[in-house]
Amino acid sequence: MRYHIGDLDQQKLLELYRGMLKPRMIEEKMLVLLRQGKISKWFSGIGQEAISVGVAHALKEDEYILPMHRNLGVFTSRNIPLYRLFSQWQGKQNGFTKGRDRSFHFGTQEYKIVGMISHLGPQLGVADGIALADMLRRKKRVTAVFTGEGATSEGDFHEALNVASVWNLPVLFCIENNGYGLSTPTNEQYNCEHLADRAKGYGIESRIIDGNNILEVYTKVDELAKAIRKRPRPVLLEFKTFRMRGHEEASGTKYVPDKLMDKWAKKDPIGNYEAFLLENGIIHKEQIDALKEEISEEINENLKTAYDEPETLFNESVELNDVYQSYQYEHFEPKDKVNNIRFVDAISQGLEQSMYRHNELIIMGQDIAEYGGVFKITEGFVPKFGKSRIRNTPICESAIVAAAMGLSINGMKAIVEMQFADFVSSGFNPIVNYLAKVHYRWGQNADVVVRMPCGGGVGAGPFHSQTNEAWFTKTPGLKVVYPAFPYDAKGLLNTAINDPNPVLFFEHKGLYRSVYGDVPEDYYTVPFGNASLIREGDTISIVTFGAGVHWALEILDKHPEVKADLIDLRTLQPLDMEAVYRSIKKTGKMILLQEDTLFGGIASDIAAQTMENCFEYLDAPIIRVGSLETPVPFTKTLEKNFLPKERFEMELLKLIAY
Repeated sequence: MRYHIGDLDQQKLLELYRGMLKPRMIEEKMLVLLRQGKISKWFSGIGQEAISVGVAHALKEDEYILPMHRNLGVFTSRNIPLYRLFSQWQGKQNGFTKGRDRSFHFGTQEYKIVGMISHLGPQLGVADGIALADMLRRKKRVTAVFTGEGATSEGDFHEALNVASVWNLPVLFCIENNGYGLSTPTNEQYNCEHLADRAKGYGIESRIIDGNNILEVYTKVDELAKAIRKRPRPVLLEFKTFRMRGHEEASGTKYVPDKLMDKWAKKDPIGNYEAFLLENGIIHKEQIDALKEEISEEINENLKTAYDEPETLFNESVELNDVYQSYQYEHFEPKDKVNNIRFVDAISQGLEQSMYRHNELIIMGQDIAEYGGVFKITEGFVPKFGKSRIRNTPICESAIVAAAMGLSINGMKAIVEMQFADFVSSGFNPIVNYLAKVHYRWGQNADVVVRMPCGGGVGAGPFHSQTNEAWFTKTPGLKVVYPAFPYDAKGLLNTAINDPNPVLFFEHKGLYRSVYGDVPEDYYTVPFGNASLIREGDTISIVTFGAGVHWALEILDKHPEVKADLIDLRTLQPLDMEAVYRSIKKTGKMILLQEDTLFGGIASDIAAQTMENCFEYLDAPIIRVGSLETPVPFTKTLEKNFLPKERFEMELLKLIAY
């Protein structure tokens, strides 16, 4: 292996040696502890230390790195106290996830490290968001994100590189091409000679680097990082290396030919570099022995600290409270001047006023800039806020949601507009596995609002008409808002943007231009978790939200003899069950109306909770009404019978007569 010192001084050469030696020795110790059952799992990076250490040393301490399983050298190069790493791997409180996640699935703002999730791909988009925040603030910083050759097959890889290219984001995309995705060799994963060649398709630069040569890694990444700080742009790096142990230790390496293992064993990054240093008199054997002894003592001392730490104990209130970032709602009372405006205008007004209020709030979505979005909600925003804050995106929901997460990590707020709520399925993974879980896992909030134009009744068919709130009310860590009136839409949207937690904000398309209401001109907020009692009566309780509120009002107007409590839930997570309980204790009968198909919807949970807590007050069965158990049909006659409006009227009268 050839090493080119260039202008590196002896101190840097030795620093890089120590940088690789430390994670190697920690790993060797962890493999022993794994066999002893003292840690649960281990993903070995033995043989790949040069990549992690070289990249980490080339970046500045205030620049974010997004590592993966085999990048222990990133964590040690950032000088994280070893006892905290050991506590993390043993599931103890001094770790970074309080025992809630294992191995390297964590991040830390203190050391500017953002750990992976097992779905791999989304972290590439997160790096885009972090870099976008730096670029918007004119910070001359680089973000480095790691992935393996296996994850380059994921759509998130394509989306993230494409977004970074289009936006000229200062990201180093680091592929550790280590030969196998678990047991699948590279020839079964991709059909190009080099993964770096893919950069041409994205219009970005690429480099192929010997991932086992610490000096080549460090000098080339250092050179690129300096260039990118001056002229922001993404670069794709393919590090050629090999995985000397299994995907994780239980996997083993029986699927790897012996000759291949022997070939790469001769390319060991530490052994070869050590021999080079000895040969050139840069280090002596006595220094190596002393260094190993020093690192060994550090490992043992920190292991003792972790061992002496008590086991993590369960505390229900702590677990529940950590799902969301603590947030003290700030109420803004509206002034007297109001205008009678449409639902769509209220949404637009809330967005605009929030953009003025939060100068680092970024809105991203397809066609939202000059075009104003398909519903024209952001029309006219570009002249006021500029295209840096009102950002047209490529058609790639997953990477944009992940980028919103990155903006939050780097201290900004983000709104993502789904062109239609149906399309959120293409961004489902980062919402339910990243945004929803990140605060519970390592205390990082996801300051993201996802706007969801939803609902049927407009002849838009199966892919533009869903009311898919139940996909998200089931997921701890998300808040779900679903207003029915212009006043609530604006006030709740302002609250959603202020809230530092991830919010799915549902906006019924059928209400956009059909429903008017008096809305204050100025800025105001409406609190989450407070249902609205639209009408009062003692005959029956009607509980609904969104378009269902308007259907219920229409039916009640048609039947003035029915004296009902009509409850508009407004938010589905948090859910105001106390309002439901108060009503059922008064009326004794309850009917639940949702536009979504019935099975597995929010109505089922409300019915179950009411049965559990108010059974003795019920004078009749709780009735749920929802749409037909089919996809949403297109043609008018089919859609009319799919939607639950007429069935609701029939079931309401039947329940009253029970």
